[in-house]
Amino acid sequence: MVTMNESPSSASERAALGKATRATLPRSAHAGFEPDAKRPDPVDIIERQSAARVPELVPIRYGRMLESPFRFYRGAAAIMASDLGAFPHTGLTVQLCGDAHLLNFRLLASPERHLVFDINDFDETLPGPFEWDVKRLAASLVIAGRANSFPAEDSATIVRESVRSYRERMRELAGMHTLDVWYARDDAAQVEAILSERLSRSERRRVDTASAKARSRTGLQAFGKLTRLVDGAPRIISDPPLITPLHELLTGTERDELERTLYALVADYATTLSSERQHLLGRFHVVDMARKVVGVGSVGTRCWIILLLGRDDEDPLLLQAKEAGNSVLAAYSGASAYENQGERVVAGQRLMQAASDIFLGWERVIGIDGRERDFYVRQLRDWKGIARPETMDPAALALFGRLCGASLARAHARSGDPIAIGAYLGRGDTFDRALAEFADDYADQNERDHQALADAVAAGHVTARTDLTA
Repeated sequence: MVTMNESPSSASERAALGKATRATLPRSAHAGFEPDAKRPDPVDIIERQSAARVPELVPIRYGRMLESPFRFYRGAAAIMASDLGAFPHTGLTVQLCGDAHLLNFRLLASPERHLVFDINDFDETLPGPFEWDVKRLAASLVIAGRANSFPAEDSATIVRESVRSYRERMRELAGMHTLDVWYARDDAAQVEAILSERLSRSERRRVDTASAKARSRTGLQAFGKLTRLVDGAPRIISDPPLITPLHELLTGTERDELERTLYALVADYATTLSSERQHLLGRFHVVDMARKVVGVGSVGTRCWIILLLGRDDEDPLLLQAKEAGNSVLAAYSGASAYENQGERVVAGQRLMQAASDIFLGWERVIGIDGRERDFYVRQLRDWKGIARPETMDPAALALFGRLCGASLARAHARSGDPIAIGAYLGRGDTFDRALAEFADDYADQNERDHQALADAVAAGHVTARTDLTA
């Protein structure tokens, strides 16, 4: 079991711990990936996840994962967790994202209404060895590069630059005061200033456009897109199976029971918010709810969008209540300290993010089938800017990779020991080069796993819906 480190008291002792870890697991040992002879079947791993999900939605998940190796990778966090858990690790523990692929880094709104660059997805968060997140990011960059037909050397360079950015940021954080590490954030304005020195005029315009688009992705924008007037009142638009209003999903007493459950979820989850945010949420009332299909890896989990109104029909709040199960890392790094898996997600997010959603909270409910299920709740959309790697050339993806690496280091330093990790990584590029080799080999494995799913679908072992995209 991996547990959070109790660091030696002095900075020199902490640095010595990091350097001593090189003897246990040399930095060069991270290079390459050779699957274990007893490696579980990747389709079996995915199927075990699907057993706890909404059956009629599982084929949508498989259909999305079939689209490309990159899409498959987004849904294959459990497979990679199994692979990483089978090999030695540093024992230098941080709060992990658990699914740190490049599309889980994006522009977000802080409570102060500043645009920041940060990690966005924490469904798999759990304490574990820092390198697991770095390896997940590194492999995603190679897989994205291959999707864009980049030469192998370009992809290797992109990974080395991203990991170097992680290493250098971690060493920078190691020299900072503890509170300064905690207060550190990646403001969009700072990011844009850094990028403006390295981008062409057309590329700078793309960055400006992305920032402007992120600021436009507000709750009001989502409200306009997801609702329409029905008998003079706003209601969530039906688009089954991707968005299914509650009244279409069930009828009679089952519908009434589920409606009561979701009303109670909103009321009870409010107790996990601070008092002033409970007061703010109390200014709104629930008017409609619907089941929503989200993402790739999350498809099939129970996810609800809940429409609330405040002062009038043009004063909306859209919340997302998403089911939280055990982290895919739990079998390899130990069970969560939190009994409620929604609380696990929220605690991990608050620990890693520089600024979290003001409505972020959790609750446990009993479903109409009598089973307990954990949920976390947040705003559906709030200034979120999503990267589009398919539009990036090698230089742009390298810059994005550097931003992701630096942001990940900052997130890890909030919970882990930046002095020990920085000392382990060192000044040289040994770790950077090792992860470039790992990422290339793991991209090969991901392609084999993607083909395994395609073969399972072709053989009729699993069913995929390929008519729905995200």
